[in-house]
Parts: sequence; structure tokens; C-alpha cells
Amino acid sequence: MKAFVFPGQGAQFVGMGKALYESNETARELFEKANDILGFRITDMMFDGTDEDLRRTDITQPAVFLHSVITAMTEGDAQPDMTAGHSLGEFSALVAAGALSFEDGLRLVSARAHAMQKACELKPSTMAAIIGLPDEKVEEVLKGIDGVVVCANYNCPGQIVISGEEEAIDAACAALSAAGARRALKLKVGGAFHSPLMEPARAELAEAIENTTFHAPKCPVYQNVDARPHTDPAEIKANLVAQLTAPVRWTQSVQNMVADGAVEFIEYGPGKVLQGLVSKIDKNVAVSGKQ
Repeated sequence: MKAFVFPGQGAQFVGMGKALYESNETARELFEKANDILGFRITDMMFDGTDEDLRRTDITQPAVFLHSVITAMTEGDAQPDMTAGHSLGEFSALVAAGALSFEDGLRLVSARAHAMQKACELKPSTMAAIIGLPDEKVEEVLKGIDGVVVCANYNCPGQIVISGEEEAIDAACAALSAAGARRALKLKVGGAFHSPLMEPARAELAEAIENTTFHAPKCPVYQNVDARPHTDPAEIKANLVAQLTAPVRWTQSVQNMVADGAVEFIEYGPGKVLQGLVSKIDKNVAVSGKQ
């Protein structure tokens, strides 16, 4: 069985999607439709902008979504048997599975990005990658840290991203290094995604999702909040809202997809991050990517 997977924020790069725009007429039409929907030429920032432009949450998220979805729509190998996406990538996975239209997916991603950008500006916050400790050890150490700091991304065995207030992240990085982490590296992100600090964005995103039509997907979508397959539109919508403040259970998602028959994973969109993670989670599956 074939699984399509889609990256999240952090995979972006200047020039993303440009070759596709120039070589494929359908892709070009979709990119131009996106410019119209957003009300500005995001393609200019994607193709010829700066790294700083692309790091802004309200630009990054629609840019990664567009590159991922348009690649899958124009370069995709038949229909997937299942899909999943990392954080933002879950919206791409829902479009690929037929649960959301391209247009509605883009509007929701834009609404999510703006809501998260506003939440980021309320309090100094960040994220950090922790390498070389078991999940349980990271969770145990975080319990002893003052302030808001939580596990945000279970990326693969031995790699967790933590999220929270700046001071709490600094304290956690020091404590985790002392506990034996090989690396505790602060990330260049806009704020504390997948933590309680994103709570202010929930109501705004929930309203946008409630006002959007979701269909039953053509194949199961493995969602971040519980790593389980979903086909019920009501459940999918609730999980998307919960995802803002809940951890991304990527390790568990891939393990469940393999247990349910996935033998080939294809990453659509910028970068190769998910290809690397999937290979670390299960060395026996075939992994490739298209961008």
C-alpha cells in the first residue's frame, strides 16, 4: 500500500515551486488561483523572496501547503491508500485525500497561519529540538521545569521537539543536556507551536473550520493528535482544532500506517525531512519524494 505524506513549517526554501510553475501549465494555473485567493502574489515570495520573508508564519504555511498540494496534484502517482501530514502538512494530506478542496484548504491554512502569528506575538516563545534521549526521559525532565514547556513533535525515536516560553525552553535545554541529550538546539521559529501558548488561536481556527465544507476522504487520513486513521468529517474537523495545542505524534502515525499495510511512503513538497524521519522510524519501507 502507498502512503502520501506532506511536510510542515520549516521545509520551505527560496525558489520552492518555481520549476513546477515554469514547466507545468496546470501547476501554473493553480499557483495563479492561489495568488487571487490570498490577495497578493505569494509566488513572488516563494520563487524570488528572501529567507526572512519565507520564515514569517503567515507566509510559510500557505507557501509550503501550495508547493506540497500542487506537486501532488500534478506529479502524483495515482491515488494514495492513506495520507498523513506533519502539523501544517495535515491540511495538504486532507486535500490529497479529497476531504478538502484546494481552494478551501488554502483559505483554512491562511486563516490558521494568521491566527498562529497573532498568538506568537502575545508572549516570547520558541521551540527546540532534543536529540538522543528516549521520549519518556524528555517527558520526565520537562515535569521539573518551571513555566510552560511541553513535548510538541514526536518526530522519530530519539528526536523530540519541545515548545514553550523562552525562559522555560532555555532551562529545559540545559536540563536535558545534563540528562544526556546529544543536542538541545533552539529552532528559528515564530513561536511555541503545538503548546498551550497557541490557545488564543483556537477559537479563530475553529470558526474557520466550522464554516468550511469537509467531505469524507477517499482514503484514511492519519491525524497528528492521535496518530489514528480518520474518515469521518466531524472527527477530522475536531482533530484539526485540537492539533493547535496538542503534540504532533509523527512517530506513532508512521508506525500505525506501517501496521495497517503501508510499504511505500512518498513525500510531496519542499525538502526531504519526512523521508528521513520515516526511514528512521521503519527501515523496511520504501521512501521517496517529489518536489
